[in-house]
Parts: sequence; structure tokens; C-alpha cells
Amino acid sequence: MYYLSENEVIEKVKGSRIGLSCREANDRLIKNGKNQLEEVKKQSFLACFFKQFLNIMVAILLLSAVISITIAILNKEYADLFEGFVILFIVVMNAFIGVFEERKAEACLKDLQKYNRINVKVLREGNIEVVDSTELVVGDIIFVEAGNVMTADVRLLETNNFACDESSLTGESVPSDKNSDVVLKEVTPLADRKNMAYSGSLVTNGKAKGIVVATGQDTEIGKIATLLFKTKKEITPLQKSINKIGHFITWTVVVVSLIILSISLIKGDGIMHSIMTAVALAVAAIPESLPAVITIILALGVQQLAKRKCIIKHLHAVETLGSCQIICSDKTGTLTQNKMTVVETYGKNLKNMQVDNDMLKCMINCNNAEKQKDKFVGEPTEKAILEFALSNLKYKKAKIVHEIPFNSSRKMMTVVVNEDGLTSYSKGAPEVLLKHCKFIKVNGQVKELTEMDKQEILSVCNNMSDKALRTLGFAKSENLDSSVEFEKNLVFLGLVGMMDKPRPEVKESIKSCFSAGLTPIMITGDHKRTAFAIAKELGICETKEQVLTGEELDKLSDSELKKVSKNIRVYARVTPEHKVRIVKLYKSLKKIVAMTGDGVNDAPSLKIADIGVGMGKSGTDVVKNVADMVVTDDNFASVVVAVEEGRKIYNNIQKALQFLISTNCVEVFGMLIALMFFPQYTFLLPAQMLFINLVTDSLPAFALGMEKVEPEVMKQPPRDSHSGLFGNNVGKAIIYQSILQTFIAIAVFLIGIYFYSPQVASTMVFFTIIYMQLLHSVNCKTNSSIFKKNLFDNKTFNICFLITLAINLVVTFVPFMYSVFNLEFLNFSQWIMVSVASILIIPTCELFKVILHDEGKNREK
Repeated sequence: MYYLSENEVIEKVKGSRIGLSCREANDRLIKNGKNQLEEVKKQSFLACFFKQFLNIMVAILLLSAVISITIAILNKEYADLFEGFVILFIVVMNAFIGVFEERKAEACLKDLQKYNRINVKVLREGNIEVVDSTELVVGDIIFVEAGNVMTADVRLLETNNFACDESSLTGESVPSDKNSDVVLKEVTPLADRKNMAYSGSLVTNGKAKGIVVATGQDTEIGKIATLLFKTKKEITPLQKSINKIGHFITWTVVVVSLIILSISLIKGDGIMHSIMTAVALAVAAIPESLPAVITIILALGVQQLAKRKCIIKHLHAVETLGSCQIICSDKTGTLTQNKMTVVETYGKNLKNMQVDNDMLKCMINCNNAEKQKDKFVGEPTEKAILEFALSNLKYKKAKIVHEIPFNSSRKMMTVVVNEDGLTSYSKGAPEVLLKHCKFIKVNGQVKELTEMDKQEILSVCNNMSDKALRTLGFAKSENLDSSVEFEKNLVFLGLVGMMDKPRPEVKESIKSCFSAGLTPIMITGDHKRTAFAIAKELGICETKEQVLTGEELDKLSDSELKKVSKNIRVYARVTPEHKVRIVKLYKSLKKIVAMTGDGVNDAPSLKIADIGVGMGKSGTDVVKNVADMVVTDDNFASVVVAVEEGRKIYNNIQKALQFLISTNCVEVFGMLIALMFFPQYTFLLPAQMLFINLVTDSLPAFALGMEKVEPEVMKQPPRDSHSGLFGNNVGKAIIYQSILQTFIAIAVFLIGIYFYSPQVASTMVFFTIIYMQLLHSVNCKTNSSIFKKNLFDNKTFNICFLITLAINLVVTFVPFMYSVFNLEFLNFSQWIMVSVASILIIPTCELFKVILHDEGKNREK
């Protein structure tokens, strides 16, 4: 409607200048519905709950629990029911957490609806009535003023010094001045539509009259809501990796179980015995503590990040940060301070930031902002000049006797004060203000304003504009009387240039991004020139060719955009649809994308990003609900800190995974080899396997999740999101460590059989595995040599290591435990053999680490 004249708009919406009739308004309300966002159908709690079980890893654990409980009941080994119920507890808790996450989208809609629950002045049949905003219909004429929140999309018919804060929709850092008289082109971006006021924006100045052109879901904010709930959140790279591991474990368990079942049947063990043996081994093959270990590692990471001003809402988002390759960041408040500041000044023959006292008085008097205690209240530009003036001059604002307010057509403001006579102070756009000036102040003296002076002033103004500074000129006139025109023959005092300054710590964070292989992208609703100036200062881009506007974006096809995107670092003057398209673009290039935002307009792109980062201070409730992470200080530097923490957490999950799978393989393949070649002997008993799974494996695995960050973690490129948890040589490490441990266990088993007895052999294997796996947890602390690392820097690991050792020693030295686990007492030589075999895992793993390290170096060459 912004591209139509007032009469054309009224005709198009079938309205009237005296307002709709009450009957017509009611008919439209019945036909088109209330002015509110549509409710999303809620999924029942049970449907949400059972949906959580449609996950391969959860299904495996559930099956494992059922099998474990069934075996315990059939064998009347009721003590063994513990394992099954522990697994069931883990599965059910995960399901409840999943249900909680599913409910977050409903909170988003409720927050969006907050914008629309307000009373509005509306013209009906020539009379002004007050109605609930939900009863507004297209064609209604409404009246708004400073302090009101717009509740529908409105084409303005009359404006009086009218301005709206549309930052939540457009990303603009300053209020947008409105003018009902203009008719715009059809391609005009939303942020430049001066004759429109949109639902969700705040009226910051003046009054206006307008006609409603869109309500409810048809408003711009409604379109965002529609886009938000059509957008589906993809699972994180870690979740994808866990699903792959789940499939891998499933097929491994199935294949091994079938092999065991076949061998048992061939050897004539009987159907029931063969099935029970295969099932027991299948249960042993599943690392039951893996989901719990991952959840605890992520939860501990969340606590660490909370201390560093990052609140993680979705556990898996922690790890996603570690694999992030693109960080799309909003400009205002995230890269900048979200506060206009005077950064340059001009006065004839004065240095930069050296200001005449008369100009400072002009800044204070010709200003509607106020200082309340230690806080400045008012429009951003006026707050900036008031703060600057008061920091340079102790002066009390004079009593204003007359004011000519600022408006978008005049582009200047004048006040008249009584200071030993009438004095006028004026401020405004420099090119406009100069037309009202006849004099200029130079070195404290008032002189004639020459054409050369004007050219100098305009040149300085242009230079400031080239740096994306917002410029204001100041002037005064003294010894006035009431018959004089207050805005004539003014004395020009000087200029100021203001900007929303970059946060001082962000520049260093941008450097860290590049050194870590991350690409920072600025996405903003601001003008191209402003966006480029900030981006260049921060080091995000170098040339104007690296900036693309929303208008230019619309002209490119997806394939064309893919080509040019490689060089683009800044997207300016963009809409919510543009932001979604940009995020989708980078995701289509197989990149892991983080997106920061604070306004309602950012919500759809935050949801579609691999990780959405909301701002805690300036962010709307909608953004905070959609986001995976909320930064409490609105600082880009905090996002980079979170990336570092995410990389650490992923590395620690890999360490825990490496430990758990390699140790579980010892039981599985040890049992398989023993059954194939020595079927008459028992390798491990079910109770012994249960102890190893729930005690020896679990605590060290949890502790590995608390390892400190590796020193080079932010000097390495992001990991390939498709490499999975087995990447970075973890898969190779699991293979060789599994083989080594299995070889050691089988060697001990054979020595025990040939030199002692089957019962002694089984006992030696049990003690070798529990001590070997405890020592192997030290190997998993780092992929490099353990002798290059401080092995005692992780206090949690030290405590868990000692607790596990103490439990192992209780089993070793308390006679009662021997009957519980059906063990034989070992003599001195047998203990020496167990000790040597257990310690052997350290030097053998060190040797393989050297081999893999050298192999990696050769590949790089």
C-alpha cells in the first residue's frame, strides 16, 4: 500500500475518511477473523512423549533393558535387574527432556501475541471509539501517538513529527521518521517505507492518523510468525553422529549375536542356552552409559558457559558451536554498543572534539532528552549529544519559552530560552541549517559566513557521512525580541558526527574467528554505507564489493547467489525473508551456521540456523524462546567464547566415546574369540560384565568430559560436520585400542588356562580388564603423548580415578566380593602377571600414537 496514494489506498481497502460503520466492521471481523496470530494446534503430551522413542539409540537402550530384565527373571538372578532398570530410567528421563523442548514453540507464539493485546482509538461512523486491538479490521482509521505500540499494519494519512522504532522488524538502530505525503516505488524495502507504520513497532515521537491495511497473520509480524512455524529445526551434527553410532552398534550387536548363536547351535549347546548366551553378549556389547555420559558432558558444558555469559537452552547446541563454520551476526548491539556516541566534532579553527561552550549549550537546550540520575532518557541521537555536552560543560538547562519542533520536512528544531534576554538555539541537518545562517563563530568571535566557509562545512559533513556518521549542525541567535523570526540570520556554531560505535573487544574476537577458520558475516537492516563502515573498522570486510543489499539480493537466483556469496561478508538493508535465504544459502554449501539476533525479524533465521543465538538484554521474548543459546551481555565476543567451549566439549565427548567403545569391545570380542576357540571355558561371567559396564567404565568416561581445553583448539579450522564422532583419528584409535586390549585379555586368558585352571583364568581376565581399563582412561585424556600433558590438571578425573581404583581394590581384597563375583583367589605370581598385563596398555598405546602422528605429518606434506 506504500506505493499507492491516500485515495487509492482507501478505495482498495473499501474504507472511508469518516471510518467504517459498526455493522461493516463487525461483518469484516466475522469474515476475516480477529486481529491476532493464529493458534498452532498443540500435540498431546502422550504423543510428544512417545515420539521421543523414535530414535535408534533410545530404541537400542530400550531393547537392551527389556532383554536384561527378561534374562534376570528367567535365570532368577534378581540382583541383575538393577542394570535393566537403570537403563529404563535413563530412557524415560531423556523422553521427558525431549517433551520439554517440544513445548518451546508454543511459548514463541504467545510472546508474539503480546504485541496485539492493546486498546486502540478508532474512527467509526465519524466518532472516535476505543476498541480492543484484536477487533481492528482492514479499513479502520486509527489514531496513534508517542508511547503507543502499533497493533496492525497502517498506511499513514496524516503525520505530525511522527517517528517509529522499527528495530525489532528492520534491525535499524535509530527510529524511522514517517511522512504520510510520500508515495513510494513498489520495490521500496520495508525499512524505507516512510508512509507506513507496522504492527509491533513503537511510536517514539509525534502523532499520526492512518488506515489499517493488514491485520493478524497478514501483517509483516504475522508473516514472520508464519515463516517461524513453517521452519523446521534440523537435528544437530552431534545428534546425526549419535544416530550413526546407534546404527553401527545395532548392526554390530546383531551380527555378533547371530555369530554366537550359530556357533552355540553348531556345538550342540541347545536352543535356549544358545539364545541366552547370544542375548547376554548383546547386552554386554551396548555401552549403556554412553547417552548418560554425553548428556552429563553437555550439561557440565552448559554450566561453564553460563559462567561466561552464555545460557544454553538446548544441550546439543553446545557441541554444534564447536563445529560452526559461519557466524552470521546482527550489527546493532552485537557488534556495536547499541548506543549513539559523538565521535567527531567540527568548529571553525578548532581541533576534533574541541567544542565551543555556546555549541555545548545549544546541545543541552535544543534537546528533548533528559538525564535521570545516572541514565539518559530519550531519542538515541538526542541522548548522545546531551551526554557529550554534559561531560564537557557543567550547565543547567535554561527555561524554554518557545519551541519550533523538529519534523521530517523541516529537518531542524529550534528553542528559545531566556538567558539575560531571548536566545534561540537550533539544530538540524547541516545542509538545511546553513540556509538559515548568516554568521559563523570563529575563535570566539562572530564573523560573516562566507561561501568558502559553507563549502568547508559541507566538505567536513560529507567526510563524516562517508564514515557512516550521523551528522547534526548547531546554531544560535542572541538578543532577540518576540517580533524577530527565530530561525533567521543564525550564527553557525559547528557540527557533530555520531555513530553506534563497535564494541572494543569485538575486533579481537573477529581476528580469533579468522584464525579459527570461522567466517564472520554481518547481516543488518542498516544502510549499505553504515554497514560497510562498521564492518571495515572491525575487520570483517575490506572493500565495498563485499557488501550486498537486500535489493541486489532479490535480483539474484540461488545459483547466482552461491557464486557471489564466496566474496560477500556484509548483507545490508535486508528483510526477515532475506535473512532466512542467507542462512539457507550457507547451509546448502554444507556449512554449519550460527545466527545471532535480537528482534522479531530475526526469529525465523535463528530457528533455521544450526544454532540460533539470541541477545539477552535487547532480545525480544520471541527470539529468546527460539534461540538455542542466549548471550546475556549481547556481545559478539561471548559467541566466540562459546565456540571455543563447544570445540572443547566435542573433543571431550570423543575422548569418552573412544574410551567406552574400545573398552566394551574387549568384552565382546574377548567373549567371541573364547567361545569360538575355547567353548568349554568361561571368559567372563554376566555379573563380572555388569560390574565392568556400570562401574569401571562409567566414572572415568564422565571424568574425561571435564578435560580442559586443548591450547591449540582456536588455531585449528572447524571440524568437518560430516566426519562424525569417529573423525580426527578417533575411529582409528578405537580400532587399535580395542585390538590391543582384546589381545592382552586373551593372552592372560590363555596363560591362565594352560598354566593354572579355567576358574583362575577367568579371574585373571576380570582383574586385568578392570585395572587395564582404568589405566586406559589416562591414555584417552589426549590424542598426543600423555607425557606431554599435565595428567593432574583435571580434578574431577583425579577424583573419579581414585574412586574407581578404591572400588576395584575393595573387590580385590575383600573376600566377600569373591563369592559375589564367583572369583578365585590369586597367588603372588598371578598378581604380577595381572599387573604387567594391565600396565602394558600404556606403552603400547603410546607407540601407536607416535605412528598415527607421523602418518598425519606425512599426509600433510
